[in-house]
Amino acid sequence: MPTSSASDASTESAATKPAASGGVQSLERAFDLLERMADAGGEVGLSELSASSGLPLPTIHRLMRTLVATGYVRQQPNRRYSLGPRLIRLGESASRLLGTWARPYLARLVEETGETANMALLDGDEIVYVAQVPSKHSMRMFTEVGRRVLPHSTGVGKALLADTPADEVRALLARTGMPAATEKTITTADGFLAALEEVRGAGYAVDDNEQEIGVRCLAVNVPNSPTAAAISISGPAGRVTEDATEKIVPILQQVAAELSVALANTNGS
Repeated sequence: MPTSSASDASTESAATKPAASGGVQSLERAFDLLERMADAGGEVGLSELSASSGLPLPTIHRLMRTLVATGYVRQQPNRRYSLGPRLIRLGESASRLLGTWARPYLARLVEETGETANMALLDGDEIVYVAQVPSKHSMRMFTEVGRRVLPHSTGVGKALLADTPADEVRALLARTGMPAATEKTITTADGFLAALEEVRGAGYAVDDNEQEIGVRCLAVNVPNSPTAAAISISGPAGRVTEDATEKIVPILQQVAAELSVALANTNGS
């Protein structure tokens, strides 16, 4: 019994000792495991986590047992582990906050371009709009906060998927299908991959009447965002012309860079 108690005390001490960053090591490890689970598609086995993280199986087992007990991880009947339902509430709250932090930057976009500004995230296989500041011009827009759309027909979707490996993009498109929202929607995987190559070359994405006839959208990634995010402006095709694009894109890129810095500071504070 004394040996067991000493071992338990040693384990507890190791689990709660300060990390190199000045935080608590067990917390850093737990969040790292959650991130690795998300990267793996949401479900993994202990041996996979051990191989990817370099942590010993007993340590991972102890951390996962705690995460299961708190509802942030579930153990499946096949003994593998999946992300748990309690994370959904945290994610939804974080998405709302991300939109709140972005609004002043979107307002600047509206002020400088005159068009409606949006922020969107990739949530699973879908695009979800988390923030919007409308243009002062009176115009009905298909975008609204909380709306979900498929990536292949949107500028933000192209921006968010531009650096994703081609095989992963093809797999996503196979899962969602590529229904045509308009006659200009890209409806083939090869066509969409070619569009992504154009995005990488140009540094921005375009939705040219692909989601809604009469509407053009310009979008860029928010670099180094804690979760993949893109911002965009949307407006009538008669205003968001090629000439206007040359003026708007540098503004979009500048605002995205400044938003990236703001999110990093918020993340680190």
